[in-house]
Amino acid sequence: MRSTTISEETTTTLPVIEFVTPLPGFPRHRSFMLVRLDDDGLLYELASVDDPELRFVVVPPAPFFPEYTPEVSEESLELLGITAAEVDQLLTLLVVTVGSTPSRTTANLLAPILIDPVRLRALQVILAGTDNPVRAPLRSAA
Repeated sequence: MRSTTISEETTTTLPVIEFVTPLPGFPRHRSFMLVRLDDDGLLYELASVDDPELRFVVVPPAPFFPEYTPEVSEESLELLGITAAEVDQLLTLLVVTVGSTPSRTTANLLAPILIDPVRLRALQVILAGTDNPVRAPLRSAA
């Protein structure tokens, strides 16, 4: 895995994604860029535009949790400004907690990040009525 930091050149080439509500615990940070960290497209960094030290490792769920299909509420769709017919265009990402070893690395299945790649708007949702864990062991990519 190569390390990537946001440079001035990167900010002019990558689109900026705006969170419609701040990520929990980060009320002043709404603008982020999604930076691919590997050639396979399995590992990304969600990096704050305003604070280069604020970064989250995120992954698409399908390679690690193929059965994961979060239900998106009407309220979430409204916040993102999309209709139920457009829900399939959303990119779903899971926040990863990197462990001391790969077997200790986990993904948050309870609060996925939804990104509308057309409007460049995002939202982290907490899924209601589910027993999805906050720290699910990250499985090997298929």
